[in-house]
Amino acid sequence: MFNTTVWNRLRYTAYAPFYDAIATRAFRRPRRIALGQVDWEPGMRVLMVGVGTGLDLPFLPHDIELHATDLAPTMVKRTAKRAERLRRDVECRVMDAEALNYPNEHFDVVIMHLILAVMPNPQQGLAEAHRVLKAGGQLCVMDKFQPDTQTARASRRLLNILTSALATDITRQAHPLLSEAGFLIRHDEPVLMNGLFRALLAAKPTLSS
Repeated sequence: MFNTTVWNRLRYTAYAPFYDAIATRAFRRPRRIALGQVDWEPGMRVLMVGVGTGLDLPFLPHDIELHATDLAPTMVKRTAKRAERLRRDVECRVMDAEALNYPNEHFDVVIMHLILAVMPNPQQGLAEAHRVLKAGGQLCVMDKFQPDTQTARASRRLLNILTSALATDITRQAHPLLSEAGFLIRHDEPVLMNGLFRALLAAKPTLSS
């Protein structure tokens, strides 16, 4: 009941001042691994969905076109300031990941780090990512996931009531979510906490595939 768009905007506005202190060091290596899976090419148009405070920026190539969105205006402002410090040209916009205001097939890469386990409707968020990606485009995901081979136990589902309200869903499964959204999973690697956090690279199929 607490995992709503309005609630997420409120809580991440509250988390913004101390978000970096918690997330910078803990997720430095997972971010590097996840972004290292992408087949980068100069001139790519890239969208960071749920960008937070822009902690992915140091690990991205400099010869790409960057766009960033987040639900919380405070997060977007912090990303813009980080981009300025790093001398990165980033178009930052306040936007709901489940209703992206971009044309169809507009991006070469979509990055979704630590957002699929947070948004109220990850299926809709992935549908939007699929829509704005070009055919053959890449989806870079890093998040916490329940193992694909087993459903969440009752104790985990009970704990999830609390974690969903405060931070994140701990019962979502990566492969079903990505596959049902129409993505082809190319790589899946555990990156933190014995595989609780995973980095996945997926692609939007081309007509030939």
